[in-house]
Amino acid sequence: MTGPIVVINPNSNQAVTDGLVNALAPFARADGPAIDCVTLTDGPFGIESQVHSDQVVLPLVDLIKQRADASAFVIACYSDPGIDACRSVSPVPVFGIQESGMLTALARGDRVGVVAIAEASTLRHRRYMRRMGVLDRLAGERALNMTVDESARGDGTFKRLTEVGKALQTDGADVLVLGCAGMAVHRAPLEAELCCPVIDPTQAAVAMAMGTVLASQL
Repeated sequence: MTGPIVVINPNSNQAVTDGLVNALAPFARADGPAIDCVTLTDGPFGIESQVHSDQVVLPLVDLIKQRADASAFVIACYSDPGIDACRSVSPVPVFGIQESGMLTALARGDRVGVVAIAEASTLRHRRYMRRMGVLDRLAGERALNMTVDESARGDGTFKRLTEVGKALQTDGADVLVLGCAGMAVHRAPLEAELCCPVIDPTQAAVAMAMGTVLASQL
């Protein structure tokens, strides 16, 4: 039997992991790989800086080494922390949600707008997009200026998401990417509100992982 797709929340906030479980529930199939969402308990409460991103690399590597049952891994943090290190030790595919989210957005629209958690995140994201070679398709990136925890369960999060989303549409974006795994719960209502595709990057990464796993069984 095919092993699970292991979705790793690299921060220690269980509320974010619970949100991932809910967002990924539609992917559950009796004839497909299970989806196992886990929390990196050694991680910071929220990955909100380059230091936070760097400090989870070795714990992520250790966790991946312990999950020999996995058929694929998804690193559910928009900075894709440790993705190269994790791929170097994993015998199965490892997907990052920023890479997967951007690639999915490029298939849904011409110009991409990214909703970041905070201004401090945007430089980190831009470096990665430069590495991917997709900056010429970026309409803009704007920040909510909230914590990861607030984005997952704050009372004013949806209102702020709507404001930032509309600003990105003014910038020229015709598809949006949610730049944090904690925003997953807001994807569908935001898409309805803004009348444009809104990509949850963890869903995008799991979709890629599932396609890869199922194709390997042919």
